[in-house]
Amino acid sequence: MAMPRNSAGENGFCFAQTLGFSHPSPPHGGAARTFDAPSGREACGTLLSNGTVSSGAPSPCDSCAEPLCSAAPAQEDTQFSEGIKYVSAEGEELACGWGGFNPGCLQLFNTPKGVLFFLCMASFLQGMTVNGFINTVITSIERRFDLRSYQSGLIASSYDIAACVCLTFVSYFGGNGHKPRWLGWGVLVMGLGSLLFALPHFTTGPYEARSAAEVGVCGGNQSLPCTQAASSLSSYRFVFMLGQFLHGMGATPLYTLGVTYLDENVKTNYSPVYIAVFYTAAILGPAAGYLVGGMFLNIYTEITREVDITPENTLWVGAWWIGFLGAGAASFFISIPILGYPQRLPGSQRYIVMRVSEAHQLKDGSHKKASDPDFGKTVKDLPRSVLLLLKNPTFIFLCLAGATEATLIAGMSTFGPKFLESQFSLSASEAATFFGYLVVPAGGGGTFLGGFLVNKFKLRCSGIIKLCLLCTVSSLLAMLVFFIHCPNMPMAGVTQMYEGSALPDGHLNLTAACNAECDCLQETYSPVCGSDDIMYYSPCHAGCKKVSENLRNGKKVYQECSCIEKTLLPGPGSAEAGKCTSSCAKRPLLLFFMFVVILFTFLSSIPALTATLRCVSDRQRSFALGIQWIVVRTLGGIPGPIAFGSMIDKSCLLWQDQCGEQGSCYVYQNSAMSRYTLIAGLVYKVLGTSFFIVACLLYKPPPPESAPGSLDTSENGNCDLQEDKPSLPAEEDI
Repeated sequence: MAMPRNSAGENGFCFAQTLGFSHPSPPHGGAARTFDAPSGREACGTLLSNGTVSSGAPSPCDSCAEPLCSAAPAQEDTQFSEGIKYVSAEGEELACGWGGFNPGCLQLFNTPKGVLFFLCMASFLQGMTVNGFINTVITSIERRFDLRSYQSGLIASSYDIAACVCLTFVSYFGGNGHKPRWLGWGVLVMGLGSLLFALPHFTTGPYEARSAAEVGVCGGNQSLPCTQAASSLSSYRFVFMLGQFLHGMGATPLYTLGVTYLDENVKTNYSPVYIAVFYTAAILGPAAGYLVGGMFLNIYTEITREVDITPENTLWVGAWWIGFLGAGAASFFISIPILGYPQRLPGSQRYIVMRVSEAHQLKDGSHKKASDPDFGKTVKDLPRSVLLLLKNPTFIFLCLAGATEATLIAGMSTFGPKFLESQFSLSASEAATFFGYLVVPAGGGGTFLGGFLVNKFKLRCSGIIKLCLLCTVSSLLAMLVFFIHCPNMPMAGVTQMYEGSALPDGHLNLTAACNAECDCLQETYSPVCGSDDIMYYSPCHAGCKKVSENLRNGKKVYQECSCIEKTLLPGPGSAEAGKCTSSCAKRPLLLFFMFVVILFTFLSSIPALTATLRCVSDRQRSFALGIQWIVVRTLGGIPGPIAFGSMIDKSCLLWQDQCGEQGSCYVYQNSAMSRYTLIAGLVYKVLGTSFFIVACLLYKPPPPESAPGSLDTSENGNCDLQEDKPSLPAEEDI
């Protein structure tokens, strides 16, 4: 038996059979009218894909309708036993434009690829801002505004809190409304959030970093007055939280309505590829944010002033705010074309009609209610919609699995740069750039590869869940790399005593006989690396009396340091400003397995999303994504950064002393940081694996005979047909 072939090109499909297009019954109970579609090119000039009759005048649908049957041989005319009912869309505006302004040149972009381009721009910008810039500047914001890690975790979680508040409303009403308008206004709100996030830089006084040259050397310290202005800076965290809240509100339509808008306007088996490209842009955004944000952190925050400290100095605060100004401006420009798109694209109705349902079958048959065209258009259907989703065990366990993955992604993306900064003794800008190099190939490549695999092997819902399970188990095994860690660089008075002996846990002792006469202040943290490869709290704590500048790298060099012994000649040694360089031999192994964890974590993201779209009915897709995002953010995205921030705080060895109050953390214990990361990773990965297993076991596909005719073959080119599907009528003749 010959399989049906698609001869109309990538987006075309051909009907050799007669199709019945039924319009609504007349008001007086008359019979519905049926139009017989002629074969060959006649059909294209007579019937549009939305079920309306065309007089032959040019329309936006021509580009979609023309290749529809261009290669269909006339001798293949056969009859379907049943007709396909098209939903009438008479009078619906399908042109791209704003109000009455619909120039012809804009219609070139009125295609799925055009929509994909602008949505990719929006998701790239959202990822670059929320998951890139913010995570990159966390350390700088903590230092500039005297924040602790759990407070910066609250800032990161505000994005997810806003999404949870808005998701039900946006996904339910936006899913049945004009999706591009919801998307466009969302991008505008996101831009406002970026501008608000940068506002504290312009409303606070200039940042004053007391350099080591002024107060750092032995005998050169002066008392530092404690002012309430410094401690009140932490109140700006509420401005950052509000900016993040607007980011969350604006991005809510993007990953619910944006995904379903793409899914509705392309073929079923192309949908995973389109969604994968969309999400790949969202993953590349954070990578670009890490790289560009790292560059901005090399510029001093007060860009008009010159300072004598370098980015390696822990008192350095980079220009964290520049990226948010650019992101805010870009959001306004991107929102304009998105607002111009129609409610659905020309020619998209054929894909909706041809789609084969893979929704989970409920025992009581209540899932059939969602197929009613009027279902979900009023508020009274909201409780019933929620109930249908709650009765779908596959959907529930996919949501829970997504929540476990989101916890790790949110936590590691927020504090991943800080992890690298501590493990490898890097500056904040170096750590952000390093993390960006990991995320670009691993996160972006994994996201795209996941969608590609679903399309390549034409996986059904059950097979997709099994792929997710395989990826989760692989990343679970790779998490075991956190058994190892890079040792802390030795630091006098913090990790070891000045004489070189071990320091009891929790007991700092920055004073020794060699610096007792220097009257060093603990408020002045400016680490230096001694010629003995030991770090010191400041030049003063190293007993240094003179300062000069290294002409080769521009760093300050301190001489006559009484706490540092020369390695070859007797007498005081020297020290150089900045942290000591880590020579950890385990760095390549740690980075490689971190790459593997990120790769397989993101590899399962698009398959899991595709499985979610397929296990629910078509009319519930937007709402299902909204409910899933609520679960994912409530159980994963919100607690993730807070939990990881608290965990990292527990591994702190040296806290900032802000006039008797605890400020941000200066030095972390690497072994404790790796241990807590390992425990969290194993717990959540085991939970995720369990949820995927249960989702796969409980999934009940529709019976083969209930599939709405194996018409999906014409969508998928040379076949998305499976053996258990019924064959087309007169299939042998096709």
